[in-house]
Amino acid sequence: MIRRRKTRAIRVGPVTVGGGAPVSVQSMTKTPTTDVEATAAQIDSLARAGCDIVRVAVPSPEAAGALAEIVRRSPLPIVADVHFDHRLALAAVEAGAAGLRINPGNIGSREKVAAVAAAARERGVPIRVGVNAGSLEKPLRRRVEGGELSLSEAMVESALRHIRLVEDLDFREIKVSLKASDVVTTVEAYRLLAKRCDCPFHVGVTEAGTIRAGTIRSAAGIGILLMDGLCDTIRVSLTGPPEEEVRVARRLLQAMGERRNEPILISCPTCGRTSIDVVGLAEQVEAILERIHEPICVAVMGCEVNGPGEAREADLGIAGSGGGAPRGGRTRRRDARGPCGGRGVIFRKGEIVRRCAEREILKVFREELDSLLAQRGKTQD
Repeated sequence: MIRRRKTRAIRVGPVTVGGGAPVSVQSMTKTPTTDVEATAAQIDSLARAGCDIVRVAVPSPEAAGALAEIVRRSPLPIVADVHFDHRLALAAVEAGAAGLRINPGNIGSREKVAAVAAAARERGVPIRVGVNAGSLEKPLRRRVEGGELSLSEAMVESALRHIRLVEDLDFREIKVSLKASDVVTTVEAYRLLAKRCDCPFHVGVTEAGTIRAGTIRSAAGIGILLMDGLCDTIRVSLTGPPEEEVRVARRLLQAMGERRNEPILISCPTCGRTSIDVVGLAEQVEAILERIHEPICVAVMGCEVNGPGEAREADLGIAGSGGGAPRGGRTRRRDARGPCGGRGVIFRKGEIVRRCAEREILKVFREELDSLLAQRGKTQD
């Protein structure tokens, strides 16, 4: 069992972050904030994907002006992302943002930071102190270049300076992020800071890359920190649709045992025994399961060696059966009705409950899934 680090708890709207609360999932809109319709639509899509908190960029007075309507329409608590101009942070608080993401080092003088902290305190709005490896203060950057500090140590010093600044203003509703595009630097920074403060952590590998590369790097960095018990809220940063960030984050939490109300899909890699289109079926079953929030285990297996045998613990499963020549992956002939030639079985907890032609497998699977969910008092969305 993962032992979570003890932290203070803060609230971002209805979502508790830290204090032992479940690890929450964040993403960020990728539409112009001034386009209220597009931004609201993307937030709705993120909510359907399972996002808990959404960040919205506020780079201009026009964006700040649009924020109130976005907040009004949003099903998720909104964190306003503000840099350089403290007036935008004040406007975001006034617009109803549930949280602020600022870098106190670039927001202006102590008086300007104090004004933001006072407004946030009055409205019960937490502040995320964000430190990025690529934008360290110049004195710290020089110490890194001179070999006096490692990059991760410099990030921690920057974060502690900003935390002290805000706490000296009698503000403690703080969470902290220490992000680098390098996995090792990110992990080292969070581990170092964990020993020196009790603020909840927002964790991610920033600018992680495209969907494939970014998923791998995020899984490596966030996965390590989840095992360390250092994650309170996470964002998977991908060059791609924000909904994919949420899907990856949720699957990562599930894999680490932090989300127990989601389906688990297991599927075999296929081999020369395979007689059905495992790849296509697995992708279709995965799409079906994305709309279900119930802790069930589903298997898609190529033959009866792996399923229902090796996958006997699955609540529900598909496996290829005898009949039809072995076929691997997608390199198979198809007729007008789709996959052809193979046969399959549907099994529950290792017991075969139905047999069918390959072209009927998905239909029969849906029927058995509906039956399983009905027994648990659940339905597909």
